[in-house]
Amino acid sequence: MAKTKAEKAAIIEKLEKGIKDASSAVFVHFSQLSVADETAMRRALRAEGVSYTVAKKTLIRRALERAGYKHEELPLEGEVAVALGVGDDITAAARFVHEAAKKLADKVSIIGGIFEGKVMDAVRMKEIAMIPSMATLRGMFAQVINSPRSRFAIALSEVAKKV
Repeated sequence: MAKTKAEKAAIIEKLEKGIKDASSAVFVHFSQLSVADETAMRRALRAEGVSYTVAKKTLIRRALERAGYKHEELPLEGEVAVALGVGDDITAAARFVHEAAKKLADKVSIIGGIFEGKVMDAVRMKEIAMIPSMATLRGMFAQVINSPRSRFAIALSEVAKKV
């Protein structure tokens, strides 16, 4: 059933507000995705604080224009959805869509996104998706800081065993 102008305007407003308020946005191409797979993907994304919206490409383009982004660099072709990440972890949307793309093989792929106020292509968004979460990065940093002390303690204990 065709949408009225008011419904389309509401979708554009929702997308524009989401794009402006989101810490990052990922544009997702999907095809031949079963309802069960999409539902599971939506639940996983929602659990991580990432909203997932499917809309017509013309509405997405208008929302991007109203938000102040140039969409000419994004290949918005086929079925397109927008994953919007909010919160402290700005890589969450890209990371979780990338994980879903791995699970669903050729059915889901990243076609671009907006990161730190800039439009990015698919390659850059996939690189961003590879960045670990903030909690993981903090753990890695703590390990690096703690490593010399733990190695020194091990060395001292080995010397004490020999003496």
